[in-house]
Amino acid sequence: MSSEGKKLFNIIILGVSFMFIFTAFQSCGNIAQTVITNLNSTDFHGSGYTSMSIIYGVLSASNLISPSLVAIVGPQFSMVVSGVFYSLYIAVFIQPATWAFYTASVLIGIAAAVLWTAQGNCLTENSDENTIGRNSGIFWALLQFSLIFGNLYIYLAWQGKTHISESDRRTVFIALTVISLVGTVLFFLIRKQEDTKAPGDDDSTNEILGESSSARNKMMRAVAAFKKSITLSFTKEMLLLSVTTAYTGLVLTFFSGVYGTCIGAVNRFGSEEKSLIGLSGIFIGVGEILGGGIFGLLSKRSRSGRNPVVMLGILVHFIAFYLIFFNMPNDAPIAPMEGTDQVAYMIPSKEVAMLCSFLLGLGDSCFNTQLLSILGFLYSEDSAPAFAIFKFVQSICAAVAYFYSNYFLLQWQLLIMVIVGFFGTITFFTVEWGAAAALAARGSDYSSI
Repeated sequence: MSSEGKKLFNIIILGVSFMFIFTAFQSCGNIAQTVITNLNSTDFHGSGYTSMSIIYGVLSASNLISPSLVAIVGPQFSMVVSGVFYSLYIAVFIQPATWAFYTASVLIGIAAAVLWTAQGNCLTENSDENTIGRNSGIFWALLQFSLIFGNLYIYLAWQGKTHISESDRRTVFIALTVISLVGTVLFFLIRKQEDTKAPGDDDSTNEILGESSSARNKMMRAVAAFKKSITLSFTKEMLLLSVTTAYTGLVLTFFSGVYGTCIGAVNRFGSEEKSLIGLSGIFIGVGEILGGGIFGLLSKRSRSGRNPVVMLGILVHFIAFYLIFFNMPNDAPIAPMEGTDQVAYMIPSKEVAMLCSFLLGLGDSCFNTQLLSILGFLYSEDSAPAFAIFKFVQSICAAVAYFYSNYFLLQWQLLIMVIVGFFGTITFFTVEWGAAAALAARGSDYSSI
């Protein structure tokens, strides 16, 4: 197999592995609060929102050290170990205990930081400036198939049910645990590239370290990766992109946890309210996959760069937020187990709710494919630190959003996303214009996004 063929194979395996793991994890996150609401009449007294806040809070802090960990053990093994911790978190729901639930939340926060740093490193190692847009699209589209499969199962299994029994819960989470483990095993199929740099290395560091893999040299690489992360954090481009990244963290919280909870709390949806959570996840996944395919796989046909895609993303999201504001009761995110009988500005419509799910996924793919692309382009030599900073900002904002989701009415959550999204779009445009100027200065063709 040629070098390019091997790299494409690695990207596909990377995407399929993440698809399996996040089929399990995203489905888990989508139904966690609904399942927990049914558990809170027992000895279990956890909160899905609080768990997710812990996960993303720990994830954000762990991104300070994740480049160093990836530098020491390598991206492949880092992803394998992280996948095991994802599986353990999902398995907690088979027989929930409050202490195990929150302990697993801390552990998966650390694992997620390492997993996404290693993913960014692997994606960049197997791409160049001509293929980063395509490969980002392939990875993103494969990853988002996870929203289809897991939520389709939930939709079919929970159709017509207003209460989730213990048997229903165990069946779902045993299946999700096995799916996550399959994805973890697939990481072993990724083939190592020759003559690739370790995370955080530059040419001068390589001269010092040479080919040695001793413990001392690995530690030097880890320290170099940590220093590089701190340095990159304060560059103009990274600070500007952090506003855009912050927006993706808020949106991630909303569509992966809050919006499904809102749908499941609307009593006017009748006996379908719980199964609609799964159907909503499917429509989010369709939007994500469509966006990944169009704006990643077909990127070579665009000569106008990343900005039009991001502009489309923010417009699509603003339409979705407007429709959600009119369609969903204001107290839906914090409704009790009995649900809510309130009505917003229209009688709640299942069709409008599913349309909004699709728009949320499509807009999210616009932002994430372009962020992956521009990070891989700007920081091809420092991919692990750059992607660690990306996940640091995204996850800390997701943690904050999960925290306030326990208390804020729907209108305030939507308003926050509108404001941050507006400024995040402007800052992305600024960085992209700089990237276009850099390409023009090198005499390169500005034909990929």
